[in-house]
Amino acid sequence: MTMMTFQQALKDSEQFNTRHALLGNGFSIACRPNIFLYGMLYERADFSKLSPYTRKAFEALSTQDFERVIKALRDTKEIIKVYRSADASLIDQLQKDADGLRELLVQTIAACHPAWPGEIDEREYAACREFIDHFKTVYTLNYDLLLYWAQMHTDEGVDPASDDGFRKPEDDYEAGYVTWEPWNSKKQNMWFLHGALHLFDAGAETQKYTWINTGVRLVDQVRDALANDYYPIFVSEGSSREKYAKIKHNDYLAKGYRSFCEIGGCLFIYGHSLAANDEHFIRRIENGKLKKIYVSIFGDPDAPLNKAIIARANRMATARKYGWLDVAFYDAGSASVWG
Repeated sequence: MTMMTFQQALKDSEQFNTRHALLGNGFSIACRPNIFLYGMLYERADFSKLSPYTRKAFEALSTQDFERVIKALRDTKEIIKVYRSADASLIDQLQKDADGLRELLVQTIAACHPAWPGEIDEREYAACREFIDHFKTVYTLNYDLLLYWAQMHTDEGVDPASDDGFRKPEDDYEAGYVTWEPWNSKKQNMWFLHGALHLFDAGAETQKYTWINTGVRLVDQVRDALANDYYPIFVSEGSSREKYAKIKHNDYLAKGYRSFCEIGGCLFIYGHSLAANDEHFIRRIENGKLKKIYVSIFGDPDAPLNKAIIARANRMATARKYGWLDVAFYDAGSASVWG
């Protein structure tokens, strides 16, 4: 297998009109591995308010991956339901534990998250901006604020080149938040495909917490919201089917999904394992308009996880029903996303 550097991949991609990026958890891990690795989140999570079975479920599956355990609990609940002698209380407990783990994941990310943009230094921001400026549209599957902070981090008096589609609400211009409406998304070039810590479903509208309207740090606002049982938009269900179902029932997420489905040119995938629980986006690559994808590989290409990523990426090309799709690989480290 031929492995390009990031710069070689950029040069190769000049044959296409547009470049897009899809970011996975590796984007955040590259910045703060002591926070965003699943193992670190597991170690920092407070399981004390959940049933004792939740931690044992991680041990039984020999994993520290929250989404894998959430999926296992929900799958087990569905299997048990088909048995006539199933204990209703056990079914309820499985569902309760799955939901509790989902909320615990949100709480743990918020609790461990860097408190304010100043915790990322100027060198890191400069490197990240150089990376993301190569792309017309940036899509992320991450929940944290790092991409948003990087996109907003510009010199004083200079407007950011990115547009996340959020605007001050027309009926409450003094509100401490901004809202997203479909008609404001025509020039949007930053999408949180699975939601994010600072995005909230307020029923009739999707709201985004901001510092500039309140003077209160975003992470502090999120932590206050969680303390009041108000949870952000978070698509952390265990399976691709469950994630897609949730996406369809939120205007912002559904529009982001449709936007991703329509992109052409080429796509750079960075820091994503192409795991089955994100098949709802992987299949859109297979059946979409993209001509070429560049997939990042971190470390030894012969490592088991990387071999699985390479195999899944190559299957995208063979699964393309109409037109053609080329697949290339580049060294994740050579991108120097955070310097």
